[in-house]
Amino acid sequence: MIEITDLHKTFNAGTVNEVYALKGICLTVHPGDFITLIGTNGSGKSTLLNAIAGSFLPDRGKIVIAGEDVTRCQDFERARLISRVFQNPFMGTATDMTIAENLHLAYHRDRRNAPRIGLTTQRRDAYRQAVLQLEMQMEDRLDNIIGTLSGGQRQALTLLMAVLRPPKVLLLDEHTAALDPKSAAQVIHLTQRFVEQENLTTLMVTHSMQQALQVGNRTIMMNRGEIIEDIPLKEKERLTAADLLDRFAELRKTERLTEDMLEELRREYI
Repeated sequence: MIEITDLHKTFNAGTVNEVYALKGICLTVHPGDFITLIGTNGSGKSTLLNAIAGSFLPDRGKIVIAGEDVTRCQDFERARLISRVFQNPFMGTATDMTIAENLHLAYHRDRRNAPRIGLTTQRRDAYRQAVLQLEMQMEDRLDNIIGTLSGGQRQALTLLMAVLRPPKVLLLDEHTAALDPKSAAQVIHLTQRFVEQENLTTLMVTHSMQQALQVGNRTIMMNRGEIIEDIPLKEKERLTAADLLDRFAELRKTERLTEDMLEELRREYI
C-alpha cells in the first residue's frame, strides 16, 4: 500500500537551525497494516507522517501509495488517498458548522463535485447511524454546533469523519494525547473498531508505550530521523513497556542517548 524508498528531508538547510529530520527512510507498509510509531521528541515520527501526507516535499527519495507515485504531489492532491487525525481535537472540523454538516463535508471529501446544499432525510439517517457507533449520546444532536462539544466528543467525530468514506491510508498523529484517560480509551477503542471493520492501512504516532504494544500489528521505533526497530506482532505480544524502555537504554549505550532524552521517555511512556 505504501512504499517509501531512501527518503531524506532537511529543514532550514545551511542555517544554524538546520535539522536533518529524515535520513534515508525505507519502509514498506502492506495493505491492512496497522503500524504504531514511537520515539523521543524530534525522532521523526510526525515528520514521517507529514511526508506521507504531502505537508512538504522531500529532498530526495520516493513515496508510492496504492501503486501511485505521489512524491512530488501536494497535500491536497493526496487527499483522495489519505485521511488524517491530529493531536488537537479542534483541528479537522469546521467549528461553526453542525455535526451533520461536518459529516456531510467528510462524506464528499474525495468527490470532484461540491456537495449538494442541504441534507436529505436519507443522508441524515445514515449520519445518525454512523454517530451512534461512537457511543457518546450524540446521535440525536446532529444539529448541534460542533464547536460546543467536548474535546473527546470532537476527536471521536473527527475520527469518524476520517473513515466515513474509507481512505487508502489513515494517519493518526498522537490523536489521543490531548484527551483525558476515559476519552482517550474510547477513541482508541473506536480506532481499532474502524480499522478492523474497513481493513484500513494505518500509521499511528503515539506517546503511550502501552498503546504502541497493544494496538496494531507492527511497532516502529524511530531515533534521529531513522527507523531503528520494526517489531512484528509476535514479538510485540511478548514485550512490555519496560522492555521497550530498555531498548532505548541500550540505544543510549551505542549512540549516547542523553539522560535528558531517557528521562523524557520515562515521563512519556511509563
